Amino acid sequence: MQVPALECRAVKKAYGNGRVVLTHLDFILQPGEYVAIMGESGVGKSTLLNLIAGLDTPDAGTVLIDGVPISGLTDDQATHLRREKLGFIFQAFHVLPHLTLAQNVGLPLLLNGADMTRATEMLDKVGLQGRGNDFPRQLSGGELQRVAIARALVHRPKLVLADEPTGNLDPDTAHDVLTLLRDEIKSNGASAIMVTHSLAAAATADRILILTSAGLQALPAAA
Repeated sequence: MQVPALECRAVKKAYGNGRVVLTHLDFILQPGEYVAIMGESGVGKSTLLNLIAGLDTPDAGTVLIDGVPISGLTDDQATHLRREKLGFIFQAFHVLPHLTLAQNVGLPLLLNGADMTRATEMLDKVGLQGRGNDFPRQLSGGELQRVAIARALVHRPKLVLADEPTGNLDPDTAHDVLTLLRDEIKSNGASAIMVTHSLAAAATADRILILTSAGLQALPAAA
């Protein structure tokens, strides 16, 4: 029996003010599957990604990556798992301004002790050929998001988490970025979750789920 790439079992999370955002959430992501998660603001979409990435801890329940419960890992083990198996794409890019594009993209390779030449290959793949020595201040928003995608995928992670990856982009650039993201995820054989408010963005995934207070549900056919 194939082990899920990701499994959430009865996950619960409340904010500091006591407001519950996730209640008994169950979810399975199969290897190679690309899922989009939509829902109203404040329902807990970004919180869910943070829990999956181990950046936050559920109040109850378990998150498993490749069958391993991340809550049982030491800090060092959790850090190693994120470096090796996860790729995270943020809406705000989080590109480091004092590093060149090649250094930004190559950071996961450096942390994993891997060959840095793939950083240049990934810049080529995202349409930034010859820009490795440039700095983020020289790029447009769409180009910065391409750098962020290249960095998230450069080490061939098995699980990609994308939080509103096109939220700051114009429609044409968003389309290009979404096509690139899907192509890279599929070519690497990765599993992926994209949180988005955009139905057009969500439509590029294999399936769409809606997060509500009742949990994750399939998008109604009428939508």
